[in-house]
Amino acid sequence: MSNDKDVIITSIAKLEKWVEDHHYKGYEPFDGLSSFFRPLTFGNLLLDRLLLQLIRQSPVNLRPLMGVKPLESTKGRGYMAAGYLIMLKTTQDKQYLEKAVNCLEWLIKNKSPKFDTYSWANHFDFASRGGRYSKHESIIVWTSLIGQAFLDAYETLKDEKYLKIALSVCDWITSLPRTHTDTGTCLSYLATAGSSIHNSNMLGAAMLARTAKVTGNQNLLQIAKEAMQYSCTRQLADGAWYYGEQENNHWIDNFHTGYNLDSLKCYIDNTGDKTFEKNLRLGFQFYIEHFFEESGRPQYYHNRVYPVDSQCISQSIETLAYFTDIEEAALPLAKKVAKWAIQNMQDKDGHFYYRQYPLIKAKTPMMHWAQATTYKALTLLLSKI
Repeated sequence: MSNDKDVIITSIAKLEKWVEDHHYKGYEPFDGLSSFFRPLTFGNLLLDRLLLQLIRQSPVNLRPLMGVKPLESTKGRGYMAAGYLIMLKTTQDKQYLEKAVNCLEWLIKNKSPKFDTYSWANHFDFASRGGRYSKHESIIVWTSLIGQAFLDAYETLKDEKYLKIALSVCDWITSLPRTHTDTGTCLSYLATAGSSIHNSNMLGAAMLARTAKVTGNQNLLQIAKEAMQYSCTRQLADGAWYYGEQENNHWIDNFHTGYNLDSLKCYIDNTGDKTFEKNLRLGFQFYIEHFFEESGRPQYYHNRVYPVDSQCISQSIETLAYFTDIEEAALPLAKKVAKWAIQNMQDKDGHFYYRQYPLIKAKTPMMHWAQATTYKALTLLLSKI
């Protein structure tokens, strides 16, 4: 066990140094529309998608050739803040206090300018088959995850300022469009339109539930329960969740399943509501049975390995580490995934690679997608060993 711990400590230190040496700047998988070739798409959605996917899917990093620059990331800062706070509690090393506070202050200054309440967005435009949205268009996924970092800060540092920001985050979440049904209510992904996406709905619910525990706000608790009812009543019989309810969203992948499980556990832990405990157990069983190879390598989809993606790696480690208090299989599997990732996906300079394909590794240094997410995940695992 001590050897496992030493390997993880060394990996964390190398990754931490890489992130800080690069001043929290890096690329992101979906940043292709920042290219200076963007005007040549003439505002056409299909051409925007082709440009974005060309840059995203290339195993060779095309960004320097196409004018996409490494930038700071709200998501990256949120994950690093959470990781620093975990390291502060685990090591009692005061350097992590300053680092965490600096990241949180940066996030306060870099909230989305489109809303008065606190919320966060991508720093680039995005296009997909579902349409496009512009930078600064806040997203419930990132807003909820960053909001959780502010709750971590409030609980660790006892500074009321961080709780006020968390409450403001909840105000933004509760202002979103909602899909009302006889079996629960779904929180929307964006403020501009309704959607039926499970991970975003459950992440929002988890943020509301955790804040409700701290504040006693019953309205937040009720909205959280209705959101969890929506997603849990739509869980498949084998324990899986589709990404979303629309037919074109009927895929099952690793890291979104991890988001769902973390969110449901967070809801149960903070409310004491056991209504969805069977959903949690069934979902976790599906997760460990369908997304991991014997070596510890995580699959992207429940029925397909490639691409082996850094987000699946980091979320796997985080989810498994989070479940160690209730699932016996979680800790050994978390360590196995971490060791596989460190051996196969961490560069000697400390950064983690973006993806592994059958014949090649895409080594592009992403910030949020591979470095910050993995940093938080490894620090959480370290705290459990």
